[in-house]
Amino acid sequence: MNSAPYGADSCGWLRSLRTRVATLWWLKALGNTVFLVVFFQLYLWLQKNPLFAVTQIPATALDDWIGFQPWTITLYLSLWVYTALPVALQPDKPRLLRYTGAISVLCLVALLVFLVWPTSVSDAVGARPASNGLFAMLYAVDSTGNACPSLHVAASVMSCMWLQAILTQVRAPAWLNAVNVAWCLGIVFSTLATKQHLLLDVLAGVALGIGIGWASLRRAKPV
Repeated sequence: MNSAPYGADSCGWLRSLRTRVATLWWLKALGNTVFLVVFFQLYLWLQKNPLFAVTQIPATALDDWIGFQPWTITLYLSLWVYTALPVALQPDKPRLLRYTGAISVLCLVALLVFLVWPTSVSDAVGARPASNGLFAMLYAVDSTGNACPSLHVAASVMSCMWLQAILTQVRAPAWLNAVNVAWCLGIVFSTLATKQHLLLDVLAGVALGIGIGWASLRRAKPV
């Protein structure tokens, strides 16, 4: 009786992920780029042109305890790689469009909140020194406006939920699921540690990310 060598299918999950990435890669790359360009035009316009008085989100004891942690800037900026993964790993056009619709709803909800309730990080947080070139680059583009809910957090949480579903479907090893969760938590922590956001922003972002993530996964499993 012929039998497959031990471990012959141990990397089947990796082949599945590679196939997903290769599928419609040009459409995913183009669509993600166009989406980000349009989104940032709206995001930065709202940040620089608030229609109403800006509310300062107060710092909490936890915000004071965490303090300013410059080393987390790399985690903070890694959001753009992390949130591109659910796009790259969609297996076909219908599911790609469903995910695009879900992340679009998440961003639109946040932008509407920013429109009717402009917020910023409290001045009580104090100055955040541009300790390296990455901070200088961040501050040149992004201020501490559009604070609540934190879109960094909302997008990370939703991405984590979709990635977890995808990794489960392809039967990825447990350590990869752990890396996914750890990366998401690292980005969430970085929003507090870079002082781009405060605890109340983060909690609102978590609620938004879970809400849209749950609704979108319930409607269309990313299989």
